[in-house]
Formats: sequence, structure tokens, C-alpha cells
Amino acid sequence: MNIRQDYAYAGIGSRKTPQNILYQMTEIAKGLSECSWILRSGGADGADKAFEAGATKKDIFLPTGDIPDLAFEIAELYHPCWNELRSEFVKRLHARNTQQILGATLDIPAKFVVCWTPCGTETAHTTKETGGTGQAIRIANAYRIPVFNLANEGRLEQVKEFCDCALMQYSDYL
Repeated sequence: MNIRQDYAYAGIGSRKTPQNILYQMTEIAKGLSECSWILRSGGADGADKAFEAGATKKDIFLPTGDIPDLAFEIAELYHPCWNELRSEFVKRLHARNTQQILGATLDIPAKFVVCWTPCGTETAHTTKETGGTGQAIRIANAYRIPVFNLANEGRLEQVKEFCDCALMQYSDYL
């Protein structure tokens, strides 16, 4: 299948995303799929799985998959305490976040990020509360990729405006 990676977005977030937001994420992914957008996500419970449930076109990056060395270098650059990470697996989780934002070969950045975190951050100023999603947000910020955190009022409408596509047909459900 030939997938146009230049229409990719990252759909990510907390494993503790509220149920009503999970529903919105699935509907967002359905609408974006209708417009040929490709989901990039990470297979985690919660937000990732909600996006995956709605997307028909998707690249799912798992920490057990093939991760280029450069992804680890980029992850280390943007993680606030890389050398304190406990295991190689945790480092792989953060490195796969690099692929969610920059693509499998790290050369085609996502056009935007849709996420949910408890703190609502959309900038590189993340906290422990932001969790692993913070790594993807920090990388997105470094590459000037817009982040729409659904924990913040009005972000759903901004996603719709940014994409300007069939997402509108789902607006009654979002």
C-alpha cells in the first residue's frame, strides 16, 4: 500500500485519558482517515488505542520494533533526564516517540499532534504529570509542529480548522 507520509499526524496521549476524550479521539481519527490523513501512534492503552480504533490508515510504532540509532540520539537530546532512565526498554519507549513525530526514517515530520495529558501542556515545558507523552510534545515543539492538547478548551475546534476536511462530518459526535 502506498501511504503518503506527508499527510501524517501523531495521535497520542495518556493511558489515563478520560472516557469522553477517548471517544473524541476515535472520532477524530475516523474523520482524518476520511481525508487521507495517516495516524502515527504508539500502541499504548488509552489515547493511542482510541486513535487506532478510528484510523484506517496508520503507522504504529512499538518499542519492540525497528528503531534507528538516530531516534535514540534525538530522544536523548530532548529527554530531561535520559541518563537516569532505568532500562533499555524505557529508552526504546522514548525513542519510538521520536518516530511518532518524525516518521519511521525520521525525515518526514508529522503535520500536527493531537493528544491529551492531565496537565494540558502543549509546549516543551512538561512535568512528570505529562508522562511519556511529554517526550513527543518536546520533540514536536523543537520541530515547530503544532500540538493540540484536548485537555484545553477549544482545541477540538482548532484541529477541525487546521485540517479543514471531512472531520466536519463527525462534528455532531465530537
